[in-house]
Amino acid sequence: MKKAIIIGSRGQDGRYLQSLLEERSFEVIAVDRAVGSATSAINHFEEICAIIRLHQPAYIFHLAANSTTSHTAWQENHDTISTGSLYVLEAIKLYSPDTKLFLSGSGLQFKNEGHPIKETDPFDAGSIYAVSRIHTVYAARYYRSLGLKVYIGYFFNHDSPYRTERHINRKILSAVQRIAKGSAEKILVGDLSVQKEFGFAGDIVKAIMTLVEQDTVYEAVIGTGVAHSIEEWISICCTLYGLQWQEHVQSNPGFRAEYKILVADPHTIFSLGWEPLVGIHQLAKLMAQ
Repeated sequence: MKKAIIIGSRGQDGRYLQSLLEERSFEVIAVDRAVGSATSAINHFEEICAIIRLHQPAYIFHLAANSTTSHTAWQENHDTISTGSLYVLEAIKLYSPDTKLFLSGSGLQFKNEGHPIKETDPFDAGSIYAVSRIHTVYAARYYRSLGLKVYIGYFFNHDSPYRTERHINRKILSAVQRIAKGSAEKILVGDLSVQKEFGFAGDIVKAIMTLVEQDTVYEAVIGTGVAHSIEEWISICCTLYGLQWQEHVQSNPGFRAEYKILVADPHTIFSLGWEPLVGIHQLAKLMAQ
């Protein structure tokens, strides 16, 4: 039985990826800080070496990160994304050089001038999170030059029923659900015109597998290529419960958006045969269940 290691197995992507791999008869080794997983080895070089040496996996997927651009997470994201990726890369080089490694990237690490972003666009170290992501890309390219098969998928916004209220789309939907049950609260929102993608994590992990199962393309933007506004998401969520969204939204004057639009140019991953199946309306229904 082939083996795969998922680092960050308890996040939404890790959960869907584990299910997909198990459907394909992989033995999955979970590396996460949660109880019941292998260990929080990503922060310990000797431990990650031991796991890789023991299992000799066909694939390793490094998905772990605190998905925030807040400067307060600088050390956590440096340890997990930057140093953690180096640990995995070096451990593969030493003990399992035939292993294919997938590293998650982000659309937020690119210079965003309002047009769809592709994997060849220039980077922009506009946040400490982006700094960690950019560092990881150059590390990956270096180890690739040594003969390792290292893939990077640059993710854009995607959600699922596993999302918590730390994330704005779930926060909005949860507020709508409470209002539908009688709550008098208002949905506090900053800029309703901000546009981003509303992909589905179950689709995104299939794109990950599409990327790592070939040996021609090693870096690709992974996104839907379709942007929707926050206003549209609120409207869709309210419509599910028979509400008029305008009656339940309150502006947050202190909010400052990081961008006006963040959308992918996914032509490369599309050319490999992947395409998203779940649209924004289906996503809202899935998350409302």
